[in-house]
Amino acid sequence: MPELPEVEIVRQSLDKKIKQKSVKKVIIRNRNLRFQIPNNFKSYLKNKKIIKVGRFSKYLIINFSGGGYCLIHLGMSGTIHILDKKKSLKFTNTSFYHAPILPKKHNHVELIFDSFKVVYNDPRRFGFFELIKNSNELKKRFKHLGPEPFNIDFNLNYVFNFFRGKNKDIKSFLLDQRFVSGIGNIYANEILFLSKINPFKKVKLLTKKQCKKIILNTKKILLKAITRGGSSIRDFKDISGTQGDFQKEFKVYQQEGIKCKSSGCSSVIKKKIISNRSTFFCFSCQK
Repeated sequence: MPELPEVEIVRQSLDKKIKQKSVKKVIIRNRNLRFQIPNNFKSYLKNKKIIKVGRFSKYLIINFSGGGYCLIHLGMSGTIHILDKKKSLKFTNTSFYHAPILPKKHNHVELIFDSFKVVYNDPRRFGFFELIKNSNELKKRFKHLGPEPFNIDFNLNYVFNFFRGKNKDIKSFLLDQRFVSGIGNIYANEILFLSKINPFKKVKLLTKKQCKKIILNTKKILLKAITRGGSSIRDFKDISGTQGDFQKEFKVYQQEGIKCKSSGCSSVIKKKIISNRSTFFCFSCQK
């Protein structure tokens, strides 16, 4: 599943292309995504001018003039494509997974603009679209989620107090969107390695110094991943065709059996399962 950096790359790509443009037509080929596309989806979007494309956590937020929003979640396999109307065979994939062809079978939604169209493709159909009337409803929609890693609310007092007395491992908390929103399995592994904290460590045992490391390294790794264009697990490319390459920076994720990259460490990276997710770490470096 795309994590915060990959969704941010999609946001940047879409924003450049559709900001200040109006939706001329909407085509729905399949309403049955994770949640059924609303019946008024076509009429709501038609002729709406897009102010900007925002993001919260792993959600894309299309802001319309006059108020109103459209949320897009990519799910597990959702991708967004830009197709030039004059060049039917030419398309650009803005999303996490890139393929050399666009399988029309899974094109579920198309937003038509003057000279191009935006296509939502999703083989597994775990993604969804949702219409939000106003900013108050938007705030309520995300009320159940924790702060984003870059938000001022994700600070030492919040983290240390949240962990107080809890007998759960730190890896599970980093994946819990109610604690912090936007981190997935790739970056949780890398954050804990850089922080030198064992993923099995109970959060009630973490010191303030360790909590501070987690906060700082979360911001550091996510920002670097965004700068590097995300992690290309399957040849991810942004709208300009540039491939993300943060995967070259992986220290532990998918590095099972490989010698630890920390200077002076001779241990190999281990793989265990935590909360049904693959967890990669170094026994020697992470305490």
